[in-house]
Amino acid sequence: MRIENRVALISGGASGLGAACAAMIAEDGGYVAIADLDQARGAALAAQLSNDSLFVCTDVARADSAEAAVAAVLARFGRIDIAINCAGVCPGQRVIGKDGSPMSLDAFARVIQINLIGTFNMTRLAAAAMAKNEPMGDSAERGVIVNTASVAAYEGQIGQTAYAASKAGIAGLTLPLARDLARHGIRAMAVAPGIFDTPLLAGLPEDVRASLAAGVPFPQALGQPSQFAALVRHIVENSYLNGEVIRLDAALRMAPK
Repeated sequence: MRIENRVALISGGASGLGAACAAMIAEDGGYVAIADLDQARGAALAAQLSNDSLFVCTDVARADSAEAAVAAVLARFGRIDIAINCAGVCPGQRVIGKDGSPMSLDAFARVIQINLIGTFNMTRLAAAAMAKNEPMGDSAERGVIVNTASVAAYEGQIGQTAYAASKAGIAGLTLPLARDLARHGIRAMAVAPGIFDTPLLAGLPEDVRASLAAGVPFPQALGQPSQFAALVRHIVENSYLNGEVIRLDAALRMAPK
């Protein structure tokens, strides 16, 4: 699918990986709808981008909020061709704390609710909108969905039980989602990024950032959001990519801590 003149709905699009995808879509001539809870960043980015970009304040974990976001996108642009789901949280907490108390069940559930259920929430609504599109190109596709997993889905570290479980859920969702949506001409993919230079890492001391980069085999550097966006671009444009999780990690395999 060519990105030019296509409409992309990006959850978590106000910063980090999502913001890089928003910039890529706009640069390639597509229309951008940013769904995020960060009103200040989201509205500012939408105003900065070209092609009449839209920001919708959205809580991906709530059905009514996601439904309102999709309705707003359809009201503005009339269609959704691309869905990119980047919204998520990454808290760290051990199953048994230093004081011997167990991890809060609510804390675990919150991560699953935002990362996994939020991703499916946006996916199901975007897919329903895409199914109404006219088939495009030689492959007669109607849309493409790109979800964000993580290398933690495969090598979750100490303190990442909730995060790793949520991202493993996204990875496991990918193939059945692609099979489910095949009859509608909709592709589903996921990217599992390694250590990327996002706002999550921006607040870390420089020596810690350097240590993280040194642990990456090659290139020995933190991943850049623009590199994530470049892979998303290729996924959108390559109609034979479907039902797969692509690791984007420079050969990194995470240690226990």
